[in-house]
Amino acid sequence: MQKETRHFLNLPDIDPDVLKAILKKAHALKKQKFNPPQLFKGLSLAMVFDKRSTRTRISFEVAMKQLGGHTIVMNMSEIQLGGAESVESTANVLSRYVDAIMIRMSDQAPMEALARHAQIPVINGMTDESHPCQIMADLLTIEEKLGDIEGKKIAWFGDSNNVSNTFIQAAPIFGFELAMSGPEDLFAGNPHYVADPKEAAKNADVLVTDTWVSMGQEGKTLDKFWPYQINADLMACAKDHAIFMHCLPMHEWEEVSEEVAKSPASVIYDEAENRLHAQKAILAWCLENAGVSVSQKSFNFGNE
Repeated sequence: MQKETRHFLNLPDIDPDVLKAILKKAHALKKQKFNPPQLFKGLSLAMVFDKRSTRTRISFEVAMKQLGGHTIVMNMSEIQLGGAESVESTANVLSRYVDAIMIRMSDQAPMEALARHAQIPVINGMTDESHPCQIMADLLTIEEKLGDIEGKKIAWFGDSNNVSNTFIQAAPIFGFELAMSGPEDLFAGNPHYVADPKEAAKNADVLVTDTWVSMGQEGKTLDKFWPYQINADLMACAKDHAIFMHCLPMHEWEEVSEEVAKSPASVIYDEAENRLHAQKAILAWCLENAGVSVSQKSFNFGNE
C-alpha cells in the first residue's frame, strides 16, 4: 500500500502532536550538529525560488547536505512552473526526479496546487500568507532560552504579515499566549490585538518583530509604525528574562532600536541558526516515508 505523502504547507494542516514531535527532533538534531546522522543519503531536494533568499536557501541546502542528501536550486526563470508547463505537469515531472520540493514564492495558491499534484513532499519555504518553517525555528529558539513554549507570552509588534499570521496559527497548537500590537487598520478583527504596545509587552517572555518593508513594498510609508518600534522602553515592560527576536533581514534601525538589537536580550543569530536545525527536522518528517531512518525514540513522529 502506498504511504501518504507528507507535505509541510501550513501548521494547522498537521496534527499538533506531530508538530511537537518535529520540534523535539529539531532539539535532538541540533545537539548532533557536529556529528549529523546521514538520514538523507541518496535523497535529493529541489528548491524553487521566486524571490532572493539568504536564510531559507542556505538553511535548507546545508540541512539537506549535512544529513547526507543533495539539492538542486532553481529560480522561476529556470523552471517551467507557471510558464509553458502546467503546475500539474511540473509536479508530476519533479516527482519522478527528486524526493522532495521546497518552494519559496509569493503566491500561496500555486504552491498548494503543486502539493496536490505531487507524489513527493512539498515544503512551504515561505509565501506572502504563511511562513511555517520560520515559526518552528522561532519556537526552537524560545525553548532553548526559556524552556517549554507552553504558557509563555509572545508579544508581536509592527506589521501584519506572513510571520504574524503563522504565529496566530501556532498559538493554540503549542499553547502560548499571543499579544499583537501595531497600526489598528492592519489588525482588524484580530483577537490577539492590543492597541497599547506597552500593554502588549507587559509580562511578555518574548518580544518579536519583522521588517516593516517586505520585498516588493519599497517606498512604503512608515509613519504609522514608529510607535511600535521595539526599544528599551518597550523591553522594560516585559519580564526581566525576556528575549528579543527578529527573523531577519533587519532594517537598521527601524522596527527595532540598535540598543535592543545589540543587547544581551537579542537572540536573532541563534534564531537564524535554528532555521537550519528546524529544517532538518521538517525534512526528516516529510521524508520518513521515503525511507529515512528515524529509529531513535526521540525521532518518532507518532507513527509507532
